Amino acid sequence: MQKTGKKVAAALAAVQLYLQQEEDAACAQVEPVSSARNMPNEPGQWAHYGRVDMMTGRRLIQLRAFSNAR
Repeated sequence: MQKTGKKVAAALAAVQLYLQQEEDAACAQVEPVSSARNMPNEPGQWAHYGRVDMMTGRRLIQLRAFSNAR
């Protein structure tokens, strides 16, 4: 009974090792998908336009707030 138990344990260990090696090989072949690689280093035109528009709006609010302070 112990001999068959050892054989089963050895077979299961071999199958587990084989599956682990297959998984490692599959992971090595797949290129990591990085969102940082798809994004540009600097913001685009739309981001710049959005910031300029927000600054313009704040400037108008400040002018309205301070023009009535007289």
